Amino acid sequence: MRLTTRLAAPAALAAVLALATAGCASPAAAPARVNGTVVIDAVGAENQYASVLSQIGGRYVHVTSVLDNPSTDPHTFEASPQVASEVANAQLIVQNGLGYDTWIAKTESASLSRGRKVIVAQHVLGLPDSTPNPHLWYDPATMPAVARMIAASLSALRPARAAYFRANLAAFDRSLQPWRHAIAAFRAAHPGITAATTEPVADYLLTAMGIRNLTSFSFQADIMNGVDPAPEDIALENSFVSQHRVRLFAYNEQVTSALTASVRQNAQQAGVPVVAVYETMPVPGYSYQSWMLAEVNAIQRAVTSKISTEKL
Repeated sequence: MRLTTRLAAPAALAAVLALATAGCASPAAAPARVNGTVVIDAVGAENQYASVLSQIGGRYVHVTSVLDNPSTDPHTFEASPQVASEVANAQLIVQNGLGYDTWIAKTESASLSRGRKVIVAQHVLGLPDSTPNPHLWYDPATMPAVARMIAASLSALRPARAAYFRANLAAFDRSLQPWRHAIAAFRAAHPGITAATTEPVADYLLTAMGIRNLTSFSFQADIMNGVDPAPEDIALENSFVSQHRVRLFAYNEQVTSALTASVRQNAQQAGVPVVAVYETMPVPGYSYQSWMLAEVNAIQRAVTSKISTEKL
């Protein structure tokens, strides 16, 4: 996985796009090789998608992850010249959609390639642009569908390796079973659980586990979009923890502010367990499925033992 840098100025982004466009007129890059084997160059816009790409592609795919730094705010990320070059050379790209990673769509449009395949999770799931919560990878239905599309795309690029990609897809699906079982077991054992959150990062997972999020979506959306919530929404959010109306507080560890830190402190003082949730996969040491299982286990500890997990 490769860590990329951000460009702070619009002029720098223009330079990236110009560089990528110029690359279209250049000779095609030499095929990537690993141990002498020609492999497919692939890019995962976020490292959770790169993780799945790597698992399905195995030894026949060279995967680059762009967003893989938990200290980076995905909503404000801008592509670097290195990212533009990687996108220009990629034969397969996997991204989220729903406005979450528009930077990669811009870079793709500046380096058009007839042979490139692009998988957008939003489109795989058939979601409209108006879908309010873009954090699709927390939905248990998302990655199995994306993985199937990855296997199909890789098979189209390398038909001779189709059986290999299908076998990896089957292994990936099996590896999700502990996560699915943990979700179902929690839902059955703990009905009526309530939570509060800073942002809608893990909302899909909370819903799958049968947990009702009391935080209004307007508050979550304001925090997600860098807007100051209304004073009454802030007061309501603090009341959830101070009055013990929730069993846990899910805190976006990756994107923080003075306001969210204040609510977290209030939760800690009130004895409400805090659970860290992330927008990109914590590294090193995690795969997509082990990350998702770790989040479920952290929620379970919060509910059953009142134990906080403030970092994975």
